[in-house]
This record gives sequence, structure tokens and C-alpha cells, in this order.
Amino acid sequence: MGMTDYRTNQNDQGGTHSEDAAFPGLTVVNLKQQADSVDQTYKNFVVVNINNHCVRLAVMQGEFRWHQHPRSDECFLVVEGDLEIDLADGRTFRLKPGEVFTIPAGVIHRTRSHARAVNLCFEDRNAYTDVVFEDSERASK
Repeated sequence: MGMTDYRTNQNDQGGTHSEDAAFPGLTVVNLKQQADSVDQTYKNFVVVNINNHCVRLAVMQGEFRWHQHPRSDECFLVVEGDLEIDLADGRTFRLKPGEVFTIPAGVIHRTRSHARAVNLCFEDRNAYTDVVFEDSERASK
């Protein structure tokens, strides 16, 4: 029961995946306005970059796939709604607005919410490029 490696470092042309920040430095970004403009059940994008890290805004309802970031910690800050983070070892952490939680590099996890949730994620700029999705047998212990 090994993992399936779906690295996201390839675009349609076969080059390296990169995601530009939605906003450059010296720009005031209204996060509530950005979140309110999302009408999909899942959207995750880089809002701003800082040094070698990025701040992502994620709006979701439902669950995201089991995965890990081999070379980057991932820090979640819940802005709206409740966010559940499941670990492959069976633990679940339930976060409310204003709560923050860090997942160390290499820890298999998934995020989910029963109703709309909005969170900020702080991670290395290459964390998304290096994501490794886990097959369902391995992650659903």
C-alpha cells in the first residue's frame, strides 16, 4: 500500500508549475472581500508572497484529498467557519475562527469542512509544487 505520487510540478506544456501571487507587495488586500467573491465549493490560491513563503487563501466545503508536503511545514489560520484536519494516524483537530495549527513537513493529512470554511495557509512557496497525494487505501487507516 504505497503512495501515489501526483506532484503538481508540470503544466500542460510540460514545464515547471509555478503559481504567481494574486497581489504584489505594497498592495492592501481585503481578505474578506476575496473570500466572499469565491462561489466554488473549493478554491485555494496564493494571495501574497513573503520571502521564500506564501500566504494562501482557501475557501472550501467538503474535503480535500489526503496529502503531504515533504519539504514544508503548513500552518493554517481559520478565518471563517470550522475546519477539520485529519491526520493519517487517526487524530482529528477541529479549528474555529482565530485558531492556528501547524502540520510538520511530511505528515499525511487532509482538510475538510461540513459547511463553508475560509482559512489562510502559510507555507514554503514550493510546498504546493512538492505536494504528494496519498492513495485512498494508505490514507484511510
